[in-house]
Amino acid sequence: MKFDMPLDQLKEYMGTNPKPVDFDDFWDKGLRDLEIQSMDYELVPAEFKSGAADCFHLYFTGVGGARVHCQLVKPKNQKEKGPGLIWFHGYHVSSGDWIDKLGYAAEGFTVLAMDCRGQGGLSEDNSQVRGTTLKGHIIRGIEEDDPEKLYYRNVFLDTVQAARILLSMDNVDEERVGVQGASQGGALAIVCSALEPRIKKTVATYPFLSDYRRAWDLDISNSAYEEIHYYFKFIDPTHTKEAELFNKLGYIDIQHLAGRIEAEVLWAVGMEDQICPPSTQFAAYNKITSQKQLEVFYEYGHEHLRTFGDRVHSFFYELLNK
Repeated sequence: MKFDMPLDQLKEYMGTNPKPVDFDDFWDKGLRDLEIQSMDYELVPAEFKSGAADCFHLYFTGVGGARVHCQLVKPKNQKEKGPGLIWFHGYHVSSGDWIDKLGYAAEGFTVLAMDCRGQGGLSEDNSQVRGTTLKGHIIRGIEEDDPEKLYYRNVFLDTVQAARILLSMDNVDEERVGVQGASQGGALAIVCSALEPRIKKTVATYPFLSDYRRAWDLDISNSAYEEIHYYFKFIDPTHTKEAELFNKLGYIDIQHLAGRIEAEVLWAVGMEDQICPPSTQFAAYNKITSQKQLEVFYEYGHEHLRTFGDRVHSFFYELLNK
């Protein structure tokens, strides 16, 4: 690895981005706001058909009134409660193809895959904020005085609402629910586990949205964090608001939520990852106090990690046999 810390230093690194003094109050209030949110949802049969599962579009109303879309894939002919999985997708894209979930559904998992607001799927982003909306979601709402206007505040709460919906389903055993995702999806898996303590197993593959200050200190002009570079170049070229910006980003920094996790965590990092640099990931991983396992892929970047898919399956397979 030529651009980040060596592994022995990474294992001790605890992050750089500041944590706002009212961080815990901020998220406790968010969870209270979610308590008054309806857990009702709408199911629309999907055109996609399978002999192994029934597939539905699921819609719920998230905080702020946005209509949030998920894919729901349920095993056919299920006779008793079974495990559940929540999937979160990478930045800009969507929950993907129905076929992706069928392997788990065929084994008895009910899978719920959420589309993030205003990205590549069917979920809407109804927020109205001051400032730039051109270059990315990290900085959406950053010009507002109230950090509750940050885009990811609502998305983080959507993950909890999606989890609670799945946990409430008659065919799902709430003692056997896991979450997974890669990149942005890995970050959201960490967030969901931190804010919904009933999650039992979590897979985070090279997660995004962590330690923004460290990402800035590295070369981020071509990374997932490039919109911070954009913000300074076009909105604040003399860095007048630099300290304010990183403090505000601290509200949506997953490293500051990681200590809340009670689930068992499986984490994968590529040591050549220049999209979500290893140090930004270790800042969060090192704060997890629950049972955890780290898989290090030395010659890999932000890409498909050979053998890890099978490792993930084995990790979640334990939920079938509890």
